[in-house]
Amino acid sequence: MENYFLYTHTHKSVSQSTLTTGTFRRGTFVGIVSAIMAETVLKVIPLDPEDYGTQRCRLGPNTFNSLGLKLGSPVQVTVLGGTSLCTAWLRNDLADGFLQFDLKCTTVNLIEKFCRNLMVNVRQLKPMPYVKLKNATVKVVIKTQKAKKTFCQTMLRELVKELLRNIYVCLNHVVSATSLETPVAFLDVVELDPFTKEAGLVTAKTTIQIKEVIVLDWYRRVLQNDSEIPVGGLEEVAVSLKEILKLPFYYPRTLMELGLSCPKGVLLVGPPGVGKSLLVKSVCKEVDACLLTMAGPAIYGSRPGESEENLRKIFQQAKELSDEGPCVLFIDEIDSLCPKRGSSSNAPENRVVAQLLTLMDGIGSDGQLIIMAATNRPDALDPALRRPGRFDREIVIGVPTLKQRKCILELITSKMPVSTDVDLHYLAEMTVGYVGADLTALCREAAMQTALHTCQGSENHVIKMTAFHESLKKIQPSCLRSSIGLTEFHPVTWEQIGGLEDIKRKLKQSIEWPMKFPEAFFRMGLTRPKGILLFGPPGCAKTTLVKAAAMSSHCSFLSISGADLFSPYVGDSEKILSQVFRQARASAPSILFLDEIDSILGSRSDNRIGHSAQERVLSVLLNELDGVGLKVTERRGTGSKMLLLEGSQTLLEEDKQLGVKEVCNKEVMIVAATNRPDMLDDALLRPGRLDKMIYVPPPDEVARLSILKICTKNTPLHSDVCLEELAEQTNMFSGADLENLCKEAALLALQESDLDASAVKHSHFVKTLKNTKPSLTNQQLEFYEKLLTKQP
Repeated sequence: MENYFLYTHTHKSVSQSTLTTGTFRRGTFVGIVSAIMAETVLKVIPLDPEDYGTQRCRLGPNTFNSLGLKLGSPVQVTVLGGTSLCTAWLRNDLADGFLQFDLKCTTVNLIEKFCRNLMVNVRQLKPMPYVKLKNATVKVVIKTQKAKKTFCQTMLRELVKELLRNIYVCLNHVVSATSLETPVAFLDVVELDPFTKEAGLVTAKTTIQIKEVIVLDWYRRVLQNDSEIPVGGLEEVAVSLKEILKLPFYYPRTLMELGLSCPKGVLLVGPPGVGKSLLVKSVCKEVDACLLTMAGPAIYGSRPGESEENLRKIFQQAKELSDEGPCVLFIDEIDSLCPKRGSSSNAPENRVVAQLLTLMDGIGSDGQLIIMAATNRPDALDPALRRPGRFDREIVIGVPTLKQRKCILELITSKMPVSTDVDLHYLAEMTVGYVGADLTALCREAAMQTALHTCQGSENHVIKMTAFHESLKKIQPSCLRSSIGLTEFHPVTWEQIGGLEDIKRKLKQSIEWPMKFPEAFFRMGLTRPKGILLFGPPGCAKTTLVKAAAMSSHCSFLSISGADLFSPYVGDSEKILSQVFRQARASAPSILFLDEIDSILGSRSDNRIGHSAQERVLSVLLNELDGVGLKVTERRGTGSKMLLLEGSQTLLEEDKQLGVKEVCNKEVMIVAATNRPDMLDDALLRPGRLDKMIYVPPPDEVARLSILKICTKNTPLHSDVCLEELAEQTNMFSGADLENLCKEAALLALQESDLDASAVKHSHFVKTLKNTKPSLTNQQLEFYEKLLTKQP
């Protein structure tokens, strides 16, 4: 540990001529000098060697008098977020503007973090009142394990008493003895009598009590996890994990009296970026346990047997640390270390798995060492690991729910200069499927956007809501990256769809209302439909309606077609469909859109050869719609049940709404579109599956006029253009036909004027209308009318 002195730079705020006029009273002059001294800047440089370990700080006369100090009185120096307790002494050369102090008694965070070239202020020097101590309780940190075994309790107590004699101490401060030739490294002060938050003087009459004796290596590993590690949204999992660790660490005798063995291992399962490693570090700090981290790939060596040797060394190190106190051995990415055995080509991996099983069986039952592991592929682990006696408990951490996402955003933005227009509740709704790492990347991208826009000017760096909107376009949820069915589409609003007002209202009631206003559905005992089938003639905006519903509901949108599903390999199509449902459930609330569902799924009543693949896909879809096959690892949030009615008086109104949304919007909504509903299997159309069928009719005259206005919104029209007349003349035209009509008329205007046209005339629409035929026929409309009459 190095010691330092501080060089001072005095800022002159009063001129020399003013001070020598004699017009000030003595008190006023002293006040001015004190004010000047309070603004002194101090620079850190090494301490004189003769003052090492003496707890002295040497001051210049002016600084000494301005602080009202006495020779040998305690003074507190605050640097780097920590404090050092020293005794005040004058410099030998009486040079003013300097400060030298020794790090004999400091807070824990200054033991190994004190750096050079510090600039501090004299305000950070504080005279400390003190009391003479009757009793003091300390933790003794021994340099080596060998020294700990050779010391008897009486000799150690006498040595500690001698090291603390005539030393000023503070609660939760550490007294260093590293400069002395003793086996003791540090003395951690944990209790003082009489109790004081100020300084206490250890005299010859002070009784020293030793709470525990620990080794320096274990103490340093605990200090590495000393900083606060907040876990937003994972508080419930952290509480349950702490309960698992506290029982063997602090109450092993109670477990023995009950005839129970201490748990040996805990397996954390969850998607990447959800916070498994961060949770382990946070919990180890809460229970004051030493954390030893081991990465799975770092174990493997090049020569035969080296991997097993490395594994044995780490377990031996963990056992030595557990002799000093609670210890947690954390194995990250354990699936890369212990894959399933059974393949002859994986002989090195099989030996490593066998070695790990043997080491876990030989841990012992004292409960001071617990193995924790994390993985996002639990099915890839060897089954022998996942049994009681090895990994006794498995804790599943799912994708954060709406309430957890808001907690994570509040935690991340708590230290960021966020504008008042930033709505974290809205951001939590927009970030469906985002894990903690994704939300951190989102906030970092928003901060970078703000920095790029303001680095050239002198504006304050305040992150606004527009920066988050830009970040949402770049940061996608990691659980949906490279997923099947993830499509990028231009935002579509309800206003961009002409006509179909009744259809829009039905879709809003079926999709948007349950997601945006779930408390109303919960209050009325309603549940949203499992699936919706849109059927109607082609070109009538069925796909566009679904995109508008997904856009207005702020939910994930996945779209699959027959080309995505079907594969020449047997069983591959069903596997792909199951994977799509897993991805949709991971990002719930979500909409899974099956476009042209008649080409994906046939009817089982059709006994033609070659339809076996469609039948198998249909069977998988029916099982997924019924909820069969939901895996435990797909759990969302922490798996805790929220009480919506009981105890709701203590919840805020916004929290209650978040809780209702978590319960009601945890499923996937299936939306399908087809123009041949007669080809679908009857089992798919029963209530509980695709239980709501909505007919999308061709546009009538009013709807055609609305579509024409939307299609020509960005097209310059001549004053003679009459859209009402065109709407009347375009009977049997679908929405796609009307959009094509406007495009062809604009192209015709460019063609006739050699690309010099400035507006589209009515004659261009008339000529285009003569050469364009509607895609709808009377036979198609009669077909859909018959289907409507058959519906109950």
